[in-house]
Amino acid sequence: MTRGRRPGMSGRPMADRALNVWGLLVIAFLFTPIAVIVVYSFNSGRLLASWEGFGFDAYAAALSNADIVSAVSVSVRAAAGAALIAVVLGTLCGYALARHPGGRIGRLVTALLALVLVTPEIVSGVALLPWFVSLGVDQELSLFNSGWVRLVVAHSLFATAVVTFLVRARMQGMDSSLEEAAADLYTPPLRRFRLITLPILMPSVLAGALMAFTLSLDNTIISAFVQVSGSTPWPVYVFSAVRAGLRPELAAMSAVMLLLTLAALAVVALVLRRAGGSKDAVNALSGVR
Repeated sequence: MTRGRRPGMSGRPMADRALNVWGLLVIAFLFTPIAVIVVYSFNSGRLLASWEGFGFDAYAAALSNADIVSAVSVSVRAAAGAALIAVVLGTLCGYALARHPGGRIGRLVTALLALVLVTPEIVSGVALLPWFVSLGVDQELSLFNSGWVRLVVAHSLFATAVVTFLVRARMQGMDSSLEEAAADLYTPPLRRFRLITLPILMPSVLAGALMAFTLSLDNTIISAFVQVSGSTPWPVYVFSAVRAGLRPELAAMSAVMLLLTLAALAVVALVLRRAGGSKDAVNALSGVR
């Protein structure tokens, strides 16, 4: 006696294959431009569009170009500063919103942070530029005339909102009985936060730090508004340089920065897995731009 096939089972393998093919096409669509840039970074010609042979001349030219090295240095230092500010403020804000979600202040702060996330960058750039200029007029606040300070502050606004929502989501899934037990044992609040709460939050904190770093690293619109002469970040430099022609050294340095970003992503993901980080935090790292 043969078993009858269940309705719809005959067409399922075909649907699975179609979905697999579609997934591969989407991946190819997303990563083909990156692969092209990496391949053409080994072009020995003077222009990126004209392939003249394989070589490492573009990498040597990029590393010996003072303007390129300076732009990359500005971007990396600004991204590190923005990530540090975002982690400190975002962790504290996310903790407070998770522990005290109700009330007008909590709802207002959540709404403002959500507004920061959805506000177009062109609007943020136009708003920040006159603010920095007005602050820089005051002698006591002359540090806002520094391009690095402007970049750090401007980039940390959006990044702080990202870290806040990551930490708040982690805190909402945390068992509060651990903190309550420590409080019953008369553990001081600061020590309780350092020994119990912070280790549990560490996966989301690390994920937020990396996201803040990468979001700052590739920010072009806001950077173009707030940068000053002598502190041009890498995205703005590339945007200005491509008008005269895309040179292989630009692709070479972009490939180097891509490699550094992937290496940082791999290191943090490894730390999260060894530390028992949550699956959501590791997935968040995989979604970094």
